[in-house]
Amino acid sequence: MLNIFEFNRKLSKEEGVKILLDNATEVCSKSIDYKVIDSGLCNYIYNSDEAVEELGLDYELVQQLIEDYVIQILKSKTLFYEHIQKLKELQKENKELNYIPLRELTHKNLGVAKNLRIRDAEKLLNELMKKDDLNYLELCLEVLEARAIALKPQCAYDTLKLIKIKNALLV
Repeated sequence: MLNIFEFNRKLSKEEGVKILLDNATEVCSKSIDYKVIDSGLCNYIYNSDEAVEELGLDYELVQQLIEDYVIQILKSKTLFYEHIQKLKELQKENKELNYIPLRELTHKNLGVAKNLRIRDAEKLLNELMKKDDLNYLELCLEVLEARAIALKPQCAYDTLKLIKIKNALLV
């Protein structure tokens, strides 16, 4: 999943954002087909009014916090997958599985989603907190990433582009 949202440098930003959003929608649709999530999750439309009212913050600040959340999810997805891969390796070796690092990372992101009243992310992150089926958790992460992209597609595009550039510099 780490490279599912790759995009070509030759595309305009608008084309890249559209392709990214189309890919995110496809990931969500496939997850419904595989019975990972219910169809309502992919059709969820976030409304920041609840967060604005309940948190007592202005609209612009909540929008910035939502962008920060999207960036946080996209930046931490690699760490999420590393935790799951380590658990899969331990499982293959019939060793005791330690979910604590995965659950701590999930808890951090769940707190942000709850504070901002991002209901689809809350549901997915709750699944990551409670379930132990590693393949299922991996699919939940794919959908979490897709839903973060759907929340703020342009922010997601910029973030993924920046991550790609930074990773290229590290090589």
